Amino acid sequence: MSENSTPEAHASDPLKSVADAMEHAVQAAKDGAADARARVDEALPKVNRFVSRLVYTTCYTLSYGVVFPSVLVARSIPRDNPLVHGLVDGAHAAIDMVEDMKKGKTTSLTGESTPALVQP
Repeated sequence: MSENSTPEAHASDPLKSVADAMEHAVQAAKDGAADARARVDEALPKVNRFVSRLVYTTCYTLSYGVVFPSVLVARSIPRDNPLVHGLVDGAHAAIDMVEDMKKGKTTSLTGESTPALVQP
């Protein structure tokens, strides 16, 4: 009989094949991790550029979409009419009320003095 046909040889061959398979799996995992890291390092600048451009475009579009119509409406309303005078008077009243609140007093509609919110 040959040397390979002994029971010890048959028992060691499956273990050796399992060990070889494990070694190949570990090496493949290492190679896969290195490939994945290389791809991430390559893709990261592209993703950063995309996100940056997306944020810029979104903010630009929103600001243009808010400012342009507001200015268009504001410029299209004639200056000498009750609507404009009411808006201006309301803005001045709001500014005065904020200044009063900063000073510590606000006057209610009845003219009574009430304590304002105190900031620490």
